[in-house]
Amino acid sequence: MEVVSRKRLMLFSGGSNEALAHEVAEALGVKMGQLERSTFANGEIYARPSESVRGADCFLIQSHTDPINFYIMEQLIAIDALKRASARKITAVIPYFGYSRADKKVRPREAITARLMADLFLTAGADRMVSIDLHTGQIQGFSDQPFDALTAMPLFTDYLSSTVDSPMTVVSPDAGGVKRAERYARHLGAYVAFIHKRREADRHNESSAKAVIGEVKGRHAVIVDDIIDTAGTVCNAAELLMEKGALSVTVAATHGILSDPAIDRIKNAPIRELVITNSLPLRADAQHLEQIKVLSIAPIVAEALEAIFMESSVSKLFLGENV
Repeated sequence: MEVVSRKRLMLFSGGSNEALAHEVAEALGVKMGQLERSTFANGEIYARPSESVRGADCFLIQSHTDPINFYIMEQLIAIDALKRASARKITAVIPYFGYSRADKKVRPREAITARLMADLFLTAGADRMVSIDLHTGQIQGFSDQPFDALTAMPLFTDYLSSTVDSPMTVVSPDAGGVKRAERYARHLGAYVAFIHKRREADRHNESSAKAVIGEVKGRHAVIVDDIIDTAGTVCNAAELLMEKGALSVTVAATHGILSDPAIDRIKNAPIRELVITNSLPLRADAQHLEQIKVLSIAPIVAEALEAIFMESSVSKLFLGENV
C-alpha cells in the first residue's frame, strides 16, 4: 500500500486576542480552527478542538494578557488537548510572552519564571514556540525545542521614517536596550542615545530617569522599548529629553500592556505619539486616546508561520534582525 503524505496547517486561537488571530488567518488564507473553550463553576478551564487535528500542523495563538495566569493556563490545556488528539506538530504562538521580565535572578532566592514558562509549554506538548520582541534574547535558550523570536522592527521603522522629522535620535530608556536602539538607528539613519535610570530591585514598576547620554538637543527623539507597562520609565524619560532640548518625543514599543496608571501618565507626559502593536488587545480606556497609534503585527506573524509550515527560513524574512 502506498501512502501519499499531505501536510495540513490548522490555526487555533485562545480567548485573549482573537482579533489578531483572525487577521493572521486572513493573511494566511485559512479558516480558523474550532476550539471549544469554557470555564467550570470553580474556575477550572476546559479546552478541546471541535474537529479532527490528526496529522495536522497546529498553530495556537495566545497573547498573555490580563488575567495573565488564566490565559497561560488556557493555552497549556489547549496544547495538551491537541497533543492527545494526535496533532503532528504543535506550535505555541505567543505574541507577548508572559513573565519574560523574570529572566534572571536580581535578588537572592528569586524564581527565574521565564525558564519555568518554557518548561511548562514543552511539558504540555509544544514542539515549537514563536514570540515577538522578547524582553531578552536569552529566553530562546530556555527551551530545548526551536524558539523563533520575531521582531516588529520593520513595522516601526517604516512608520517612524514617514511620521518623524529629521534630525532624529533613537533613545533607549535604559542601558540594557542600547543594542535595540542601535538597530533602529541603523535603519532610520539616526543618532543613538540612552537614559541612565535608577530602579530599586525591591520595588517593581518604579524607576527614575537621571541623565541622557547622547545628543538630543535640537533633534526629534524616538524612545524604543519592548514593553510599556505602567509607563513610568518612558514618561520620565520623555520629560528629561524635553528638558535637554529635544524638539519632540515619540515612543515606539511592541507590547502595550498599559497597566494603571499608564493611561493617565501618557496623557500628561510630553509624548507626541505612542506607537504600539496589537500583540496585546488595547485597553478600552486607551482606545480613544489620540496619542496612541496601533500597528498590526498580523502580516509578520503570518509570514513567519507560513515559513515554519513550509520549512523555510524565518530569519530571512527579517534580514537577520530577529536575534
